[in-house]
Amino acid sequence: MKVTSLSIPEVKILDPKIFKDERGLFYETFNQKNFNEFVDEDAIFVQDNISQSISGVLRGLHYQKSPFPQGKLVSVLQGEVFDVAVDIRRSSSTFGRYVSATLSAENKKQIWIPEGFAHGFLTLSDTALVYYKATNFYSPIDERCIAWNDSVLNINWPNKDRLFFSAKDSLGKLFKEADLFS
Repeated sequence: MKVTSLSIPEVKILDPKIFKDERGLFYETFNQKNFNEFVDEDAIFVQDNISQSISGVLRGLHYQKSPFPQGKLVSVLQGEVFDVAVDIRRSSSTFGRYVSATLSAENKKQIWIPEGFAHGFLTLSDTALVYYKATNFYSPIDERCIAWNDSVLNINWPNKDRLFFSAKDSLGKLFKEADLFS
């Protein structure tokens, strides 16, 4: 597996080694030992989630505060998404910056988003099946959402004119008003 840091070095792209032959292909999607050695030595995953979305659905920007902050390892099983991680750690030199990557069933890349980051994605294909592992359990009381279109973050979402949101996501807070990490 090839691991590459993005411009915010804690956020990483994992590119698996794929074995192909006349029968099809094989690749390892997760190995705790390798993940801890090459990506985050402290991460232990406790919950797996799958999200299915149609074209133009934007989910996020989601995160959880203490005592249940979540790191997420995100991949796409079907389709393609534009995936975003926003640094919401006030003490970080990259506070308020975001990184993005295109994840797809075809490229099989994963993105590691550690605790202290908000996460969102936009479905680019007709449908997408997004799979992610989380380092903490879902906690509705600790869940937060930042507005996808916050002018301070200025995220360059593709296809901005054809987006769909949940009612909850449409109520995301402005970045300057959000309950952020220290």
